[in-house]
Amino acid sequence: MHTNRHVQYWVIPPEANAEFAAHMEDVLDVYTRPYDPNIPVLCMDEQPVQLVEEVKVPIAATRNHPKRVDYEYKRAGVANVFMFAEPLAGWREVAVRSRKTKADWALEMGRLMEGRYADCEKVIVVCDNLNTHTMGAFYEVFEPSRARAIVRRLEFHYTPKHGSWLNIAENELSCFTRQCVSGRRIGSEDELREQATAWHEDVNATQRGVEWQMKIDDARTKLKSVYPKIKL
Repeated sequence: MHTNRHVQYWVIPPEANAEFAAHMEDVLDVYTRPYDPNIPVLCMDEQPVQLVEEVKVPIAATRNHPKRVDYEYKRAGVANVFMFAEPLAGWREVAVRSRKTKADWALEMGRLMEGRYADCEKVIVVCDNLNTHTMGAFYEVFEPSRARAIVRRLEFHYTPKHGSWLNIAENELSCFTRQCVSGRRIGSEDELREQATAWHEDVNATQRGVEWQMKIDDARTKLKSVYPKIKL
């Protein structure tokens, strides 16, 4: 929920939408699975970040004055952030790229599948159903045998449209934005990458796993309007 003095902004679920209900329950069911390091649950999300350069060099803080930053700034383009989060392991990673194409997504996913998850039997992926998040994306950047080796170990579960709040990676991305990006001027991809890495390394070292509270029974009770009325 986002608020201002006059309006509250919510992601409002649709009413009587069977597809929403089906995908919601599918994701909620995934979140009830016990932790299995051989078949981990990985959530991913992404967002653009506006890069902003200083026009004048800030004046460092002193004992008597806080750091002083000139009000002028220069837009320096947009970078894209991929958030990967493994809730039950208490792990997350932020990857920074220039764009958010199929190729960018596939390269980042391939890096994880051949790195952190190289020895895993399968990786369950929770993400939204964008046209960049497809099995075909791997075949655009890897040779067929390599692409198939990655794809055969992936199991996708897509959040419903207007149901991005079901993605734990979106919550992690919100924390990253508030704690690392908001209110700061970051002028380059390299600087953003450096700051993002420092953030996720610190959070991984200090924060425990995520415990998802909502279960399917809770959804059926609290979100009754989502479920279609059955007509016999």
